[in-house]
Amino acid sequence: MTEAMGVTAHTLRYYEKIGLLPSIERDASGYRRYTEEDLNWLKFITKLRESNMPIRDILQYGALIKEGNHTRAARKELLQQHKEYIEQQMALLQVGLEIVNEKIMYYQEKEKGDQGLCQT
Repeated sequence: MTEAMGVTAHTLRYYEKIGLLPSIERDASGYRRYTEEDLNWLKFITKLRESNMPIRDILQYGALIKEGNHTRAARKELLQQHKEYIEQQMALLQVGLEIVNEKIMYYQEKEKGDQGLCQT
């Protein structure tokens, strides 16, 4: 299950310990039994973490969900702030990508020039 979700067993246990995952049911043998809702929440958490949202913000988001529908505006604001952060990071990465591409093209041109210098 952990491989399919892209998280380690250690990460799952950590998320449970800090309250990021709700109480996960267990079967008679003690194995965790994840519901579809649990898996959807875990996918969402994983994507937020992959986009560098701090765990404290994800915990805050989860707490807002538990408080009820009257927190929708606060949840939206939290996600809006994270969206802006992601957009800033993407812009920085785009600039970095352009610089790297320029350097690669420079080396490709140099390689073409070097090939013309070969003696037969």
